[in-house]
Amino acid sequence: MGRAFEFRKARKMKRWSAMAKTFTRLGKDIVMAVKEGGPDPETNAKLRAVIQNAKAANMPKDNVERAIKRASDKSLGDYKTVLYEGYAPHGIAILVETATDNTNRTVANVRSYFNKCNGNLGTSGSVEFMFDHTCNFRISSEGKDVEELELEMIDFGAEEVFEDEDGIMIYAPFQNFGDIQKHFEESHIEILTSGFDRIPQVTKGLSEGEKEDVDKLLEKIEEDDDVQNVYHTMEE
Repeated sequence: MGRAFEFRKARKMKRWSAMAKTFTRLGKDIVMAVKEGGPDPETNAKLRAVIQNAKAANMPKDNVERAIKRASDKSLGDYKTVLYEGYAPHGIAILVETATDNTNRTVANVRSYFNKCNGNLGTSGSVEFMFDHTCNFRISSEGKDVEELELEMIDFGAEEVFEDEDGIMIYAPFQNFGDIQKHFEESHIEILTSGFDRIPQVTKGLSEGEKEDVDKLLEKIEEDDDVQNVYHTMEE
């Protein structure tokens, strides 16, 4: 198995934020998708993808509809996706993906977390190159041959195709998302979830004590309401 498989396994084993935080993240994704492409999922591929993810996370339909309605309100400020980069203690690179309507607040908060935990917030481009930006799709494994699917998906840029307890996962470069989504929809293959990841090219092993130092920083960052995802180069 490749890096995407190991990355996914480590992410699944790691603790996840409370369900309420998951819904907050999805709500922001819905708002940004509507602002970008309109409130109709039939004509907005990005919104269709977010609604699929909301369904998979058991987000109530009322919450989804409320988020779509909120996004159509012209008085609602725009969320921006902003990436922050830095180092945790012991040389661990960290990428922080945020969705914010106030960049001054967000950067001040993120900087404070790094400072309090003996890390350093870096400049743009300082660690992003250490991660591969990928897209991913999860589909049902029922009635599908993984090896045949892998051969088929190579034409769409897929780099890893594997089966786990949740179904079949397909990983490809970030820019191939639209082509793969279109292929599955035209082939009437249901997409259970889809999204984007930043997979570290190299990870670094730490002692238990050193891991605790890094985890303290990761916990502070993950608790922030503006934070959508956090990626790092620490070996799990």
